[in-house]
Amino acid sequence: MRKTLYLKFLLAYFIFGFFGFVVVGTFVNSMTMEHLTREKADALYKEATLIANTYASDLYDNETSLDTVKKQLDALDTYLSANLWIINPSGRMILDSQAPLDVESERVIEGFDPTVTANSYYTIGNFFDSFTEEQLSVFAPITSNYKVRGYVVIHYPMSNITASCNSLLNISYLMLIILFLLSLIILIFFTEMVYLPLRKITEATEQYAAGNMHYEFQIDSEDEIGYLGATISYMAGAIARSEDDQKKFVANVSHDFRSPLTSIKGYLEAMLDGTIPPELHEKYLTIVLNETDRLTKLTNSLLTLNNLNTKGIMLDKSIFDINKVIRNTAASFEGTCKQKTIAIELILTGDELFVNADIGKIQQVLYNLLDNAIKFSHSNSIIKIETNEKHNKVFVSVKDSGIGIPKDDLKLIWDRFYKSDLSRGKDKKGTGLGLSITKEIILAHKENINVISTEGVGTEFIFSLPVADDDSED
Repeated sequence: MRKTLYLKFLLAYFIFGFFGFVVVGTFVNSMTMEHLTREKADALYKEATLIANTYASDLYDNETSLDTVKKQLDALDTYLSANLWIINPSGRMILDSQAPLDVESERVIEGFDPTVTANSYYTIGNFFDSFTEEQLSVFAPITSNYKVRGYVVIHYPMSNITASCNSLLNISYLMLIILFLLSLIILIFFTEMVYLPLRKITEATEQYAAGNMHYEFQIDSEDEIGYLGATISYMAGAIARSEDDQKKFVANVSHDFRSPLTSIKGYLEAMLDGTIPPELHEKYLTIVLNETDRLTKLTNSLLTLNNLNTKGIMLDKSIFDINKVIRNTAASFEGTCKQKTIAIELILTGDELFVNADIGKIQQVLYNLLDNAIKFSHSNSIIKIETNEKHNKVFVSVKDSGIGIPKDDLKLIWDRFYKSDLSRGKDKKGTGLGLSITKEIILAHKENINVISTEGVGTEFIFSLPVADDDSED
C-alpha cells in the first residue's frame, strides 16, 4: 500500500504538469492568438477610419494631391509596420504604401468584394491572392454624400501577431515551469510529513501483526499523523503489557496451584506407602485439608476477580449503613483477634452513616483489608477502623501497626499474586489476590483506594464511597 500510495501521488503530480503544458499549448495559445488578433484589428480599424475620414476623403474631394496622401501613407506604413491601400469599389488600386506612385499603370485586385468581412470589419487570409502569406486585412469605407467612394485597407502580417503570441506563450511556459518546480515543495512536504510517517506506521503495524508487540517507533509530529502513531504505539505497548501480565498470571497460578498439590500428593503417597505411620495420619490429613482449603480459596478468588473484570458488570447498589457493616465485619474476626491478642478499635462518625454502594462487595473489601491487617500485625497491637464524611464522600480507613510495606513494593501490591518479601513468611495461606479484588471493587464504584505505609511501623488503607442523599435509589 505504501508504495502505490506514493506512486499515485507522483503520477498525479506529473499528470498535473503534463496537462498544464497541454492547456497552455492549446487553449491558452488559441485564446491568446484570438485576443491579439482582435486587439490589433481594433487598433488598425481606428487608423483606417481616421485615414478614410481625412486624407482619403480629401483625395476623393480633390482637396489634396495624390502625392501628399502617398507621403502620409508611407509614414503610417513605417509607424504601423503595415501595408496601407486605397482602392476603388471595383478593386482598382489608387495608392499602395509599399509601391511607388505610378498613375500610368493600372493595378486591379481581381475578385475584390468588400463584403468579404461579412459582419466584421476585418478578414484574415491572402486578400484575394494578393499576398503569399496570411494578412490581417482591415476595411474602412471612404464616403462622400452618403456614397461609398472607395476603401482604406490596412494589411498586417499574421506572422507578426503569431510572433507576439509565441512571446507571450513563452512567458506562460516559463511561469508554468516555475509553478511546476515550486509545487515540488508540496511533494517534499507530503513525503516528509505524510508519506514517511505513514510508512513507519505501516511497518510498525506489520510488526505488530506478526506478533512483535515490543517493536518501537517514534513520529516527531504533533499533528493527526503523530497522534495516530502515538496511539498505535501506546496500543501495542498495552497489548504487550497485557501479554506479559497474562504470562505472569499463568505462571503465578501454576505456581500457587502446584505448591499445595505437591504437598497433598506427597503426604498421601507417604501415608499409602507407610512412610507416615497410621498414628500420624490424622495430623497429616489435617495438613492436607488445609491445603485443599487453600486451593478452594484460590479458585474462588480467581472466579471473583474474573467476574469483576467482565465488561458490563452491574453493581447491585443500595443505601446501607457503612458503620453497621464495619461493626459486623469486625465482629467476625473476634476469634482470630483473641488468638493473636489483637484489639480492633472502631472510630466511627455518628451512630449511622449511609452510603450508596454494593453492600456485598463492600463487605468483601472490608474483610480483605481487615484480614490483611490482622495477618501482618504484631501480637498485643491495635487495628483502627475509622470513618469520616467530607465533600459528599465517606472515607473508610483500616490502619494497623504491623510489619509495613517496603517503599519499592507500594506500587506492586495491587498486582495479582504479588507478595512482598516481608509478607511471605507470615502469609502462608494467602493467594496474593485479595488486594487486586479490593481495588477492582472500588474502581467499579468509580471511587479510589490509597495506601500509606512505613516499613516496620504499619500500614493504612483508605477508600472512598459516595454519601447517600435523598435522591439516591436502591
